Amino acid sequence: MMSGNVLVVDDEDKLRGLLKRVISLEGYTVYVASNLKSAARILDMEDIDVVVCDLMLPDGNGVDFTKTIKSRYPRTEIILLTAHVNIPDVVQAMRSGAFDYIIKGDDNEKLLPLIAIAAERAHLKKKVAQLEEQFVHVFSFDNIVGQSAVIRGTIALAKKVTFSDTTVLLLGETGTGKELFAKAIHGNSRRVQHPFIALNCSAFSRELLESELFGHKAGAFTGAVKDKKGLIEEARGGTLFLDEIGEMHIDLQSKLLRVLETSEFFKVGATAPTIADIRVISATHRNLPVEVAEGRFREDLYYRLNVFTIQIPPLRERRNDILLLAEYFVKYFSDKMNKTILGMSKEFLEALERQTWKGNIRELRNAIERAVILAEGTELGMECLPVDLRSGGWSKSEIPVFDLATMEKLHIRRVLDHTRGNKVEAARLLNIGLTTVYRKMEEYGLN
Repeated sequence: MMSGNVLVVDDEDKLRGLLKRVISLEGYTVYVASNLKSAARILDMEDIDVVVCDLMLPDGNGVDFTKTIKSRYPRTEIILLTAHVNIPDVVQAMRSGAFDYIIKGDDNEKLLPLIAIAAERAHLKKKVAQLEEQFVHVFSFDNIVGQSAVIRGTIALAKKVTFSDTTVLLLGETGTGKELFAKAIHGNSRRVQHPFIALNCSAFSRELLESELFGHKAGAFTGAVKDKKGLIEEARGGTLFLDEIGEMHIDLQSKLLRVLETSEFFKVGATAPTIADIRVISATHRNLPVEVAEGRFREDLYYRLNVFTIQIPPLRERRNDILLLAEYFVKYFSDKMNKTILGMSKEFLEALERQTWKGNIRELRNAIERAVILAEGTELGMECLPVDLRSGGWSKSEIPVFDLATMEKLHIRRVLDHTRGNKVEAARLLNIGLTTVYRKMEEYGLN
């Protein structure tokens, strides 16, 4: 059975009724109208995929109506019905955006297959539009939550560099949102239609990072059975975001410098260079001038990366944004977990405001995610916060009698209950290693 919404527009009552019955039997939801005015009203109220419209109607013609539909609802497809072939009208209709036309009486058997193709095309257009909307959201400065003066100033600075290909160096502590800024800069640049590829330089060994970044030729080393594109090549035309650039091995730094200076590079095992067409945005929490002075980072690469520097403020310097961020994460995780969380208690909010948030936004995000997991009602209370965050909020008469081990056991058990015993997911939520989860389960008898 098919699905979708179809609008039939025809002034002949019998034909209109017949088409509604026939099309409905195929699984479509069918709306009907006897004139263009009624059809326009339905289009305003309903999400119509396909319009089947008579070419000539009492209050207008299908060609002009096609233009109107396409200007207001570009993802809707139009099939025109005509009593006889009028070549000029047909040509004009197709130029106006009609999907196709059908001759009444002669081509009835072609109508349903044509509607099916048109509906599939309309659904595909909607899916593409949804993906584009998601893309715009992810790669937008609107995705950076905050109203404090310091974060608005940082965003304003970042916007100034979006329209050039200048290399950008993002500085800031871990968890401050450097990748969000990198994505937003890419999303507002001329390279937006090309890939954004992120690589964390601290996540790979020197050899593996070289292969990931530059690619390799078959036979370059043991296990290299075929050619492999590196991320520089994969990001062609787009942006390469090198997170934790301060962790890159100094031997690879010279190769990256060559890319920035000559726009070409050598794959591992290659004898001929490959052209690089990328914009590089890098980020680090390290003090690169100190790294340069101590010989761990190339001075020439530092100056090449440091053309336009943006300092991302830590959360403690934008405390006015803490509650705004908390509200954002509560909504995000409650929607994701299909929970109804209507708010946070006064004590919960006060506890959030008291924290120093050494882990910055990432730490706050994790705290809210765990709180939503543990919530048993519609409001997040102190009992939903980790012990280290809520301890400052207890009055002396409220301090629990549990020792730390007991509290840890209870917390691990509740997280395991939430994940239905999935230890990998529990380790992620607890922010500890999988082996630690197994060890704690054995220690506390949680098997």
